[in-house]
Amino acid sequence: MWYRKPEEGLLDTLEELGIGFVPFSPLGKAVLTGRFNKDTIFDKTDFRSTIPRFSHENLQKNIVLVNYVKELADKKQTTPARIALGWLLAQKPWIVPIPGTKKVERLQENIGAEDITFTSEELTDIRKHIESIEITGARYPEEQEKLTGL
Repeated sequence: MWYRKPEEGLLDTLEELGIGFVPFSPLGKAVLTGRFNKDTIFDKTDFRSTIPRFSHENLQKNIVLVNYVKELADKKQTTPARIALGWLLAQKPWIVPIPGTKKVERLQENIGAEDITFTSEELTDIRKHIESIEITGARYPEEQEKLTGL
């Protein structure tokens, strides 16, 4: 939901070749968990403070996506993290997100994403909505962005 570039041809190629896809940072470095808001400022010791998408100015714009994911979570009576992971799982059976965590309770929360279901209408609506949201700022600092290739 936070980074959609693989949908621009990569996923079609992977499907054609029978290759699975493991989305890196499927919770957008925790932004899709709902832990942050438009006023969040990351401490200099937090790696997100170096990422353009998390600058105070960009986060104020990008929080629109977070708020939308929170709305979906409220409707489904679950957590934003489960919505984001469940949405990925609903795309293709060969897409397997690997969210990182340091806490057992977050691991248990993430595992619960397999229980989230979406109707085809919901998936269409979600796709339309997130496609209308412009994410501002690069996913990594410029020197690292060049290394990702995507």
